[in-house]
Amino acid sequence: MVLTLEGKDDALLPDFPKGPLQPYRARASFSWKELLLFLEGEEMLRFKRTIFSALENDPLFAQHRGADLPLEKYRELTFLRCKRVFEYDFLSAEDMLQTPLKILAIIHCLGMYDWSLATKYFLHTLVFSSSIYNLGTDRHFMYIPKIFNMEIFGCFALTELSHGSNTKGIQTTAHYDPSSEEFIIHSPDFKASKFWVGNMGKTATHAVVYAQLHTPGGQCHGLHAFVVQIRDPKTLLPMPGVMVGDIGRKLGQNGLDNGFAMFHKVRIPRRDLLNRTGDVTPEGTYVTPFKDDRRRFGASLGSLSFGRVSIMGMSIINLKLALCITIRFSATRRQFGPTDADEIPILEYQMQQWRLLPYLAATYALDHFYKSLFLDLTEFQRGLQTQDRSARQAELGREIHALSSAGKPLASWMVQRGIQECREACGGHGYLAVNRLGELRDDNDPNCTYEGDNNVLLQQTSNYLLGLLDDRTRDGARFESPLKTVDFLEGYPGILSQRFTCPSVGDGWDTTVSLEAYRWLVCYLLQESARELSRQRSLGSSDFDARNNSQVYHCRSLALAFMEFTVAQRFHDTHSPSVPPSLRGVLGRLSALYVLWSLHSHLASLYQGGDASRKEFSLPCKKALGSLLMQLKGDAVALVDVLAPPDFVLDAPIGRADGELYRNLWAAVLQESKVLERASWWPEFSAKKPVVGSLKPKL
Repeated sequence: MVLTLEGKDDALLPDFPKGPLQPYRARASFSWKELLLFLEGEEMLRFKRTIFSALENDPLFAQHRGADLPLEKYRELTFLRCKRVFEYDFLSAEDMLQTPLKILAIIHCLGMYDWSLATKYFLHTLVFSSSIYNLGTDRHFMYIPKIFNMEIFGCFALTELSHGSNTKGIQTTAHYDPSSEEFIIHSPDFKASKFWVGNMGKTATHAVVYAQLHTPGGQCHGLHAFVVQIRDPKTLLPMPGVMVGDIGRKLGQNGLDNGFAMFHKVRIPRRDLLNRTGDVTPEGTYVTPFKDDRRRFGASLGSLSFGRVSIMGMSIINLKLALCITIRFSATRRQFGPTDADEIPILEYQMQQWRLLPYLAATYALDHFYKSLFLDLTEFQRGLQTQDRSARQAELGREIHALSSAGKPLASWMVQRGIQECREACGGHGYLAVNRLGELRDDNDPNCTYEGDNNVLLQQTSNYLLGLLDDRTRDGARFESPLKTVDFLEGYPGILSQRFTCPSVGDGWDTTVSLEAYRWLVCYLLQESARELSRQRSLGSSDFDARNNSQVYHCRSLALAFMEFTVAQRFHDTHSPSVPPSLRGVLGRLSALYVLWSLHSHLASLYQGGDASRKEFSLPCKKALGSLLMQLKGDAVALVDVLAPPDFVLDAPIGRADGELYRNLWAAVLQESKVLERASWWPEFSAKKPVVGSLKPKL
């Protein structure tokens, strides 16, 4: 059913104030309200509006920039704000199960305000609680209400000082003692200390701790998760045998207390083993429903897929904010022009469009992809809860793991480049801290690292694709998957025999042509990666060395190209008849720009493989890119209006919704320098305070 604007109240979709941005808003080829309603839905819009309104009207959230506070004060304030969010009860445990997209929505809202707060809330509410819910059984569900009323506060302790990406190398141990029916959690040395754990530094009372499980007789059954109390909830003093502390100041997100912990023979009850993937009987016998230890290990790390998909969303939110600030700035900042007296907005310059608009298209494409992948992941987790042991369930887990492993690198790297481009595109004003672009860049930086180093994660995706090719070669297995992301590879030999044919470029570009070129590219890179692996092995390299020596120019490119194609294909597929006719044009242009811009970075591979020549592809591609940029510049302000939070949350003078660029920036600078307190002789500003509240009516 197509949603319409008819009957929607102004509190839900208020008009923006008239001002310098009005000419661009009037030029838009679509209604920003209609697009926002189509993408989000009325229920989700009201949910977000409720959160934003609560934050804006609560004095505890009035001082946004906690980064200006001393470290201890910032962390204390972040914890108090997190506690207040729970008091508002925006999202119950039942809501999480019934409407999973609300999980993303609340992280979206809190993250736009402050990532230290959002990450603290996310780690406790989603990562800690979902680990217990998904990896535990009925005996562990007693923890869930305690989590949501903050009777306990949690963290997720996997990585150690000496091991991060190599989770199988984790050294913390859990030896079972049948005489007391307890596990003994122990850190053999300081290198095995849990490290970089969010919430552990100051506030966590309990942790999901990953350790190597040992049963009597000395047998090790691999990595398992345990619930371990690390502090007294009333005093926050460490529990006996636990050394816990804060790792100190970071490059960003300093309101979040990342910490470390060491365990000296800490005893916990047998019941606190999260036992969905493996259990130990009172007598000390290990039992598991998994015959394949690799599948058990993968299931035990299922929470990491939630984390990686969520990190995709966190990255995209950062770019949404940066683009809102920069495109509104670009539409009101005037420099040069046809005559000395006729300056024009810098958004009119092709160079500014070329720098910014592809990132805008990528934001829409990736936003759609990560939300749809999150729903796929919730489907997989429901299967785990119902003990689904089907082949489809197993393949769904493999596919989601491959997609999340490449999706996080694609999103976090693209956003990091995009925010830097936004910073530079705002010139000197973008370097002012008050305009948030530096803060966004620093807060996004860890997305490239945590929940797995990006380059290491890409190997998971290329291994998945190469494994499918091996199955095909060895057993004649079909290329197919539950989400159908690899089904196109069934035509692998035929696709490689095709050659690119470029249509004439008029006012638009046929996105299906770019997608066909992408299919060929993925097949070509898959073929070349397999050949390089075979060549390395033929030279006598071990499997480890062969894979290691095939990454830089082969497997890494394969994983990224496959991910870009998957994102582009899903975004393109949304343009079905259910899309209102009034929105098909702008969504089609965004889709065409994203896929063409992404494909353009692979021109060398297209030429090398013989699929395209310079005349057949490069020149028409550049012409089409220029045409799409020209068409979308008039829609750019309306497109960021769809993405923008209230001004109170955006909190950037050069990006405010009224477009009063210079007045807002001047007022913010005077406030920052305290000049207003001394300059009572200047009447224009002595009677005015900078507007810090939202311009949008509250519900």
